[in-house]
Amino acid sequence: MSDRIVSDSAVTDGMRVTMLSGSFEYDSEDSLTVLVGYLRENAPDIDSHLIAYQTESDVHSLGVLEEETDVLLVFTRRLTMVGPELERIRQYCAAGKPVVGIRTASHAFQQWLEFDPQILGGNYDGHFSSGPLCHVEEVAADSEVLNGVVPFTSHGSLYRTSPLAADARVLLNGRTEEHMEPAAWTRSPAEGGRVFYTSLGHQKDFWELDFLRLIENALLWAGGRAPSTRP
Repeated sequence: MSDRIVSDSAVTDGMRVTMLSGSFEYDSEDSLTVLVGYLRENAPDIDSHLIAYQTESDVHSLGVLEEETDVLLVFTRRLTMVGPELERIRQYCAAGKPVVGIRTASHAFQQWLEFDPQILGGNYDGHFSSGPLCHVEEVAADSEVLNGVVPFTSHGSLYRTSPLAADARVLLNGRTEEHMEPAAWTRSPAEGGRVFYTSLGHQKDFWELDFLRLIENALLWAGGRAPSTRP
């Protein structure tokens, strides 16, 4: 067992967000550490608990999902977890609890690839070439998740994500010269549990203020809280 757990001890009361890091191609631990620092300064009511896997086969108890998590953020890639810990994630989702997924969350768990269509509402089918850069365009101007978010350029390749679930609401599209795909969307399934996913999340995206604001808003929205007021 070599996973690391980092808790934001500066926050004692607030919305509890458990973050699963395990997307090594995108240095997810470093990226989510940037996000945690941003949230500490801009959304102090969010209590961030980062569980950082160091290999795809690491094992760690996810009992925190049973009683101590208001929103689950997933930024992992093909973790090979099986047994009780994967079952805890399944049960969390089956209970209709909020989920926020970043980039490789569309193929987060090798033994549960259905997490993408069943929970996130996507249809991951690889990605286009690494260039040119992906230009992000706003679709749903009235969405509170986009509050204070200005369209920007992502540094990652454009994911093939469509067609989406029928109840998905597209917020952002990603466009290259030749292709366009949904890049961020929300779901509010009838059984409960708000879901947000974005195919963005390259390392350099976490140094874009508008991307950080997008994830902040998504966490607050998923947790049933109003987004931060922007000037």
